[in-house]
Amino acid sequence: MSKKVPNRILLTEDRIPKQWYNVRADMPEQHEPYLNPATMKPVALDDLTPIFAEELCKQEVTLERFIDIPEEVLDYYRMFRPSPMIRAYNLERLLDTPARIYYKYEGNNTSGSHKLNTAVAQVYYNKKQGIDSMTTETGAGQWGTALAMACAYFEVPLQVFMVRISYDQKPYRKEVMRTYGATVYASPSNKTDVGRAILAKDPHNTGSLGTAISEAIETALKTPNTRYSLGSVLNHVMLHQSIIGIESKIQLEMVDEYPDYVIGCAGGGSNLGGLMSSFMQDKLTGKANPHFIAVEPAACPSFTRGGYAYDFCDVGHITPLAKMYTLGSGFIPTSIHAGGLRYHGMSPTLSKLYHDGYLDEARAVGQKEVFEAAVLFAKHEAILPAPESSHAIKAAIDVALECKERGEAKTILFGLTGNGTFDLAAYESYNDGTMESYALSDEDIKKGLSTLPQI
Repeated sequence: MSKKVPNRILLTEDRIPKQWYNVRADMPEQHEPYLNPATMKPVALDDLTPIFAEELCKQEVTLERFIDIPEEVLDYYRMFRPSPMIRAYNLERLLDTPARIYYKYEGNNTSGSHKLNTAVAQVYYNKKQGIDSMTTETGAGQWGTALAMACAYFEVPLQVFMVRISYDQKPYRKEVMRTYGATVYASPSNKTDVGRAILAKDPHNTGSLGTAISEAIETALKTPNTRYSLGSVLNHVMLHQSIIGIESKIQLEMVDEYPDYVIGCAGGGSNLGGLMSSFMQDKLTGKANPHFIAVEPAACPSFTRGGYAYDFCDVGHITPLAKMYTLGSGFIPTSIHAGGLRYHGMSPTLSKLYHDGYLDEARAVGQKEVFEAAVLFAKHEAILPAPESSHAIKAAIDVALECKERGEAKTILFGLTGNGTFDLAAYESYNDGTMESYALSDEDIKKGLSTLPQI
């Protein structure tokens, strides 16, 4: 009979953080300013307010260290927060590693991911301003589902443009969004000028997050008293997701732990940015020196193979330009199952931290090895992970084995951003042996980077 496992799950009762933390307040240098696509000059607040709620625009540019979480948002958070911190005893034993592995599980809500943390906040600020309706994009569907949930709660109509390949691969995600009242379109669609132009050139275009963003913003700008909402990349999104890292630090302190490694999957950056927030504050202020690892798909490697340059955040060139690690707004990623990681660029804040050496390392991993790690984790930790989260699992396993080789009893924290309940088509592909591991050629990278604006 196996040895009894100690208590695995750490909660913090009602100790939900009452403030978000803004990592930019402690950065030695700020990321370069966003540029207006019409003038190529730094954007002003007035350039952003037609797209986003005014309070979110203020949060986008503020350097205030802590922002109070509105009581209405806290009321919603209390339904699913604090999220559990779990020690992976079974995985440790399987790997025979001296490392201690913890994961912060954000999949314990209907959206199945961390996205609800910012969705609730964004809809709250739009509702408070008196906005009549909202638009957004979604990749794998977690973000669209989270925003649909928040919009239903605050009674705000929502239109979602879902990347076509995910729309086809994950039909039940679409139904969850519709159940919460959202209208969902496959992107590129015939609903917008951007979508129609793309389909005219390529009727079978599988879509991208950059395309879906363009369609959602175009719709918002053309619809009276409507605003757009983004689920990753931007500073105000990172701010709201900081609750993950704040909770994580409190929970680990309960067992006298502090991470030597903090690992998160990276698409646009919201999960990783949120998880590492409080620990990055310690690094920036000289209190500790954790090692941060961003894990991205080998099929969409913006950190590891992209350029650090100004680029459009969308295919239609409607959005402001941001200086970030990017593969080019014209880059169309292959149809991997981790739809939430198929964005061509990375958060400007995380890009700056990576460029300046505070975000220590980025690793790109292939789809098959990601699912090997996911299945291993599912069998031993009783949670079926989302494909996006499984990138972090893969790196955590690798780091634990590296610790074993060196005989180091390090503490590893990774973000389990979501569950894989709606990703069974991906698991079917893996189990049937039909899953591909896509490798980009230098020519693919060069083609994407050729679309960068000349600034």
